[in-house]
Amino acid sequence: MPEPIFFKNTKVSASQSVEQKGAVSPVLSSTPCCKDETLIGYWQKLISRLKEKSECLFEGIAKHGNPAHLKDIYTELYITEGGTGGISDEHEVIYIERALKKPAVQETTVKCSDIFTPLHGKVTHIRTVLTQGIAGIGKTVSVQKFILDWAEGKANQDINFIFPLPFRDLNLLKDKEFSLKRLVHYFLPEVKEFRLTQLLNSKVLFVFDGLDECRLPLDFKNNEICSDVRKTTSLDVLLTNLMKGNLFPPALIWITSRPAAASQIPPECVDRVTEIRGFSDPQKDEYFTKRFSDENLAKRIITHVKSSRSLYIMCHIPVFCWISATVLERFFVEKHNGEIPKTLTEMYTHFLIFQTSLKNEKYLEKQEMDPLKSLELDKEFVLKLGKLAFKNFDKGNLIFYEEDLKEIGIDVNEASVFSGVCTEVFRQEIGLYEGKVYCFVHLSVQEYLAALHKFLLNTDPNLLERTVDEALESKNGHLDLYLRFLLGLSMEFSQKLLKGLLSQTRSCNIKEVVKHIRKKIHENLSPEKTIYLFHCLNELNDNSLVIEVQSYLNSGRLSEKNIGPTGWSALAFVLMMSAEELDGLDLRNCTLRDEGLHRMLPVIQVSRTALLNNCSLTVGCCEVLASILSSDLNLRVLDLSDNNLQDSGVKLLSAGLGNPQCKLDTLSTMSSFLCNCRVTEGGLASLVSALCSNSSHLRELDLNYNCPGDSGVKLLSDLLQNPTCKLKTLGLKMCGLTEKCCKALASVLTSNSSHLRELDLSDNDLQDSGVELLSTGLGNKQCKLDTLRSVLLGNRRRKLETVFHECNNL
Repeated sequence: MPEPIFFKNTKVSASQSVEQKGAVSPVLSSTPCCKDETLIGYWQKLISRLKEKSECLFEGIAKHGNPAHLKDIYTELYITEGGTGGISDEHEVIYIERALKKPAVQETTVKCSDIFTPLHGKVTHIRTVLTQGIAGIGKTVSVQKFILDWAEGKANQDINFIFPLPFRDLNLLKDKEFSLKRLVHYFLPEVKEFRLTQLLNSKVLFVFDGLDECRLPLDFKNNEICSDVRKTTSLDVLLTNLMKGNLFPPALIWITSRPAAASQIPPECVDRVTEIRGFSDPQKDEYFTKRFSDENLAKRIITHVKSSRSLYIMCHIPVFCWISATVLERFFVEKHNGEIPKTLTEMYTHFLIFQTSLKNEKYLEKQEMDPLKSLELDKEFVLKLGKLAFKNFDKGNLIFYEEDLKEIGIDVNEASVFSGVCTEVFRQEIGLYEGKVYCFVHLSVQEYLAALHKFLLNTDPNLLERTVDEALESKNGHLDLYLRFLLGLSMEFSQKLLKGLLSQTRSCNIKEVVKHIRKKIHENLSPEKTIYLFHCLNELNDNSLVIEVQSYLNSGRLSEKNIGPTGWSALAFVLMMSAEELDGLDLRNCTLRDEGLHRMLPVIQVSRTALLNNCSLTVGCCEVLASILSSDLNLRVLDLSDNNLQDSGVKLLSAGLGNPQCKLDTLSTMSSFLCNCRVTEGGLASLVSALCSNSSHLRELDLNYNCPGDSGVKLLSDLLQNPTCKLKTLGLKMCGLTEKCCKALASVLTSNSSHLRELDLSDNDLQDSGVELLSTGLGNKQCKLDTLRSVLLGNRRRKLETVFHECNNL
């Protein structure tokens, strides 16, 4: 007879609590109902251990400083349902900047504590959750908060056991064999006292944090099937079978990963994907306010960070908030001499200097030492760190083990000492089983040190131009931040700060580099790459193009300027870097042209409304606009009136409109305007086909001043009577229509399945016979028309209007 379920969702009395250091509070999660006090004690020890591991974050000096309590500084992160999937072709930081710029429309947010709670109307059971997020965005902290809330009895009390198995710890066991039972016992010895059936009959959550750090093959396709929790096999076979559900099927699985590595998990193995976006703007302010007890200091730091948009945008990454707080606190409180950092490179350079000076102040008792001198004292080790960073950043490796350090010539004991006194540059972490793992605090710190290494050893006078070209050719943008740091380090200001590391000043022809970047901006690059080049110019303190386009914006005379492609790229950069949320893009009557539209795509992609009428657009822009319509974006209103799109352009746009991803009006009033775009029956046929799709949400269609012809209107009439068509407004003003189309339109007016409420037939020669047909339709009880616009001649107009008023349909 099987053993009964061992746990249930009850609460323990105060008398049952274990008196020990770090013991949990009397209210415990999913408390054992068994009377075996020994097992209850082991269970509480497990809870206490997980609570102790989760309740603190080390800021400053990890092993020797005071840890910060997670619940004191934790700021709720912005987590959304779903994710991008696949590998992005841009740097993670750039991707998340763009994602956060989107208006928050129809995105389903998920609280960290609710990631296993199904949404209303969705799947009823979630076994496996994959949470994506860029490096340093808060994935591990979210795991900590989830476990802490569970251990303190605040959330997810239906879960009996949580087994955190970080990949950085699993990596050290990659060549060993385990059964699932022995693996859990290895990491969590407290569980050894429980019988296997007691565990199998409990609700268990396995947490695999840091998939991107995994050094196992995770061969889901070829690994043997394993369903026995007692069977000893390779760690890779064990993990893949657990994730696929072959092994311990009732167990919950939570995997966290950077986006580029998430594709290692087959989609069929995942029930829910969530994405951590980091801090929104209000959450950034909240972080700094919580970080400093001095309210005035917090306000000063927030004000300074906001004054540099590049810094403020980077603060969506929680780790960067910490870096900024570390640096700026010393400037404002200790009143360091020198200019307060405003660029990324300046911020990271000061961060490195202050961390090394912290070592000397605390451990060498040389508190009066010039911070720049302290960097010179640690020159040898910093150079080794730079070498380690440079060798591994291309691979995306964020964690290192003893063999990695030895390969660079770093003595493990030296690393331990250094990591203890300069922890937030390079630190030693202790895994669940007390193993040593080394890491940089964030990928951007690693990229900075890699750039520093390259800059210090460089003898190539053309390094910067060559690296610009390499970064532009990169498929996934992995060189983007590296190049920005490299450019910033070449500035005279940076070299003065780093004089303790430089044997001699590096001679860099900044004017030539700026010239090279400007030349590249003129080339036919992707819009994202072009905007990225403006970030590079910003690191070189060259903002002339941006200042010029800002003057156009400030004057309110953008449409009067004949702006070239480079100017449109500059405008896109300005708008993407602005503090305001981009709800609408209004470029009406601007000489945008197809190439300018291409340069403005990043802005269109994050806008709800794009007004592009009379912008000298042609068929050439329609394919890229169709791709935007086919994407999972927020665009709801698109105005393309008075552009020479022709039938071929409309056919391309129709492909986008018919795509299931197209969101044109998932809320209320979506409009797509094709007024005066030289559309004939041929283009209209493609449009009608797209709008027949169940996925189309189009509500308003303006075809005024086109040439659909009577036969084209017949196609539209058939569409309007299709139950899947959601069109409510149709404009057919001055379309050369005759009485031949009126019979078809009258049938629409009497159709019970039509949603049409507004019809514009102005300036068409419908004749008396056509008006008679329309009048019959208007008089029908099924007619739902609210508005009829018609500019007819004499008695025809009066007759139609009389019928419309009599039917009381206005």
